[in-house]
Amino acid sequence: MKSCITISLVEEARGGPFVLWDGLEKSIALAGELGYDAVEIFAPGPEVIDVDALGKMLDGAHLKLAALGTGAGWVKHRLQLADPDPAKRQQAREFVRTIIDCAGQLSAAAIIGSMQGPSGHTDDSAEAYLREALEDGGSHAKQYGVPLIYEPLNRYETRQCCTVAGGVELLESLSTDNVRLLCDLFHMNIEESNIAEALLCGGKWVGHIHFVDSNRRPVGLGHMQYGPIIEALRKIDYQGYLCAEAFPYPDPHEAARQTMRAYQYWTATS
Repeated sequence: MKSCITISLVEEARGGPFVLWDGLEKSIALAGELGYDAVEIFAPGPEVIDVDALGKMLDGAHLKLAALGTGAGWVKHRLQLADPDPAKRQQAREFVRTIIDCAGQLSAAAIIGSMQGPSGHTDDSAEAYLREALEDGGSHAKQYGVPLIYEPLNRYETRQCCTVAGGVELLESLSTDNVRLLCDLFHMNIEESNIAEALLCGGKWVGHIHFVDSNRRPVGLGHMQYGPIIEALRKIDYQGYLCAEAFPYPDPHEAARQTMRAYQYWTATS
């Protein structure tokens, strides 16, 4: 399992659960200095990412790009993949495709989380629209040799899928085999009766982990029990990223250091 940390470039999301906020250059330098393997970037859109420049920064810090988030599609642009308006749904899909294209150039995945929508219409139609979007995005990402990553959220953030079991059922219903689950420990702490068992249920579908504590602070600052979680990930032979998507508590630098300490401890001793 590899270490990863989040970088937000979206001013509208300030105060949210992203660790580093000081721009790409400074954030990437700090991540490299602390020994991370990769970064996950939350950007307003692909137009702010100079892929060549980003690649050089990452290479200089001995980092990979793990993923690009699509959340600004909702937070900044108010686009949802399950919008009842067909034109808005198409705009949302096109935004996701642009993020896939940007990430794919660096062999990274795109993540769908908040863009799945809380949805104000019927659950049946919302799920159908989401399924269509995952089919489209998963197929589009295949050309880059990476999956599309889909994140079940907690009940307070979506009326769509909220559990790993629900996510597995959704992915198994698709014709594309190129979508994987993002299992966020914060959301799982709300929705799952047993996080380790849920990860075992996820099995081969688990493609990315948000490594965070029960209170959405960095690992070690809440009440999450990580021994069974790490053991479950080993049992399913998970070899992806443990990515810190957490509040920058008490500040970004210390949150980054705390996560790395926790990552080193749990991956070394469990």
